[in-house]
Amino acid sequence: MTAVPTAAVKGGPSLPQKRELVTEIPGPRSRELMERKLNAVSAAVGTAMPVFAEAAGAGVVRDVDGNSLIDLGSGIAVTGVGNSAPRVVEAVQRQVEQYTHTCFMVTPYDSYVEVAEALNRLTPGDHAKRTALFNSGAEAVENAVKIARSHTKKSAVVAFDHAYHGRTNLTMAMTAKNMPYKHGFGPFASEVYRAPMSYPYKDGELTGPEAAQRAISVIEKQVGADNLAAIVIEPIQGEGGFIVPADGFLATLTEWASANNVVFIADEVQTGFARTGAMFACDHEGIVPDLIVTAKGIAGGLPLSAVTGRADIMDAPHAGGLGGTYGGNPIACAAALAAIETYEEDGLVDAAREIEKTIKGRFTELAARDGRIGDVRGRGGMIAIELVDAETGEPDAALTGQVAKAAHAAGVIVLTCGTYGNVFRFLPPLNIPLDLLSEGLDVVVEALENA
Repeated sequence: MTAVPTAAVKGGPSLPQKRELVTEIPGPRSRELMERKLNAVSAAVGTAMPVFAEAAGAGVVRDVDGNSLIDLGSGIAVTGVGNSAPRVVEAVQRQVEQYTHTCFMVTPYDSYVEVAEALNRLTPGDHAKRTALFNSGAEAVENAVKIARSHTKKSAVVAFDHAYHGRTNLTMAMTAKNMPYKHGFGPFASEVYRAPMSYPYKDGELTGPEAAQRAISVIEKQVGADNLAAIVIEPIQGEGGFIVPADGFLATLTEWASANNVVFIADEVQTGFARTGAMFACDHEGIVPDLIVTAKGIAGGLPLSAVTGRADIMDAPHAGGLGGTYGGNPIACAAALAAIETYEEDGLVDAAREIEKTIKGRFTELAARDGRIGDVRGRGGMIAIELVDAETGEPDAALTGQVAKAAHAAGVIVLTCGTYGNVFRFLPPLNIPLDLLSEGLDVVVEALENA
């Protein structure tokens, strides 16, 4: 396996960009740490791979046994700028030397304001906007609902089939998948309703506007626009299976929401910040949400999230109604400003489009001769294949797990998802060298062919 010279990876670290296995996976040191994990960490906290990281950068993660693994997961779409991105590292180091925390609600600091200004500039729409910062995607989604309720004076919320919005009580209620996210954790928050999603692979000839009217019919019958504060939707669903709705679905929903005093909230926690080959997934269809929720890729791996939206909606809650001790932490804000600069200056939107061509090209060709690949979908650096029984077309979670396990053993970090556990998802860092990406795909293809 040939290493890509560091200079070939724009903004890349000194970590060699190659896959190299010096022990079995997991190695002895990782096995030792896993034993300690089992004795020290709640058994409810699982891991996708049985290896422990020691270093990471661009397209690779090196484990504690010295194995260099190809990273096709980005910590679940977080390290879009790569792990240990130079601008982010420098900004964080500089901020840590100045101070680590004051609480923005006590003694504010300029970096919080600068992040808000950047998000107001970058997110869809040229209307007046405001932003509030939080810590996690789930926290931001929950605050977006609070804001919508305060603005509309209504309480009901609609989410969609296959949705994932988080693990807090309210966001669990909004999440569609029972295991492992909801089972045994109820009762959940009330006034949360579910509508059918546009799912082109399963919807037959249903168009986007037709699928939207199907959802609107359910909403009007089961909830009523006069009771509905917000529609919350992922423009491309994440954990639910990287489902890209048919063209016109989102636009039709936004038009209905606008006409009925319903706040349209785009959950771009996973799709935001160049991940889909646009700065935000809403940009692909030219829709402008009332509120947009961001997290994951916002700060190069540090915990930060945001709600950004129309000034009148964002200003609706009473003074002091939004906030949190750590929300908009100065270290995370410094990282976010550096990450945003990296997305814009290093051409990572274009890089995501090249990743899409590479992954889609490979699996579209393979799907033509392998009936187990039911669908190839996604945008930018967010691509999935849905694996099914070739004869029945039913979801094949066992095959998906088998392929993932084989890829892990061969030194490639991959993730699965989907309501039925049968979707293989690719989320590489956006600055991964394309030849390293292709090598990782070779491993997955071989694992699938051998399964």
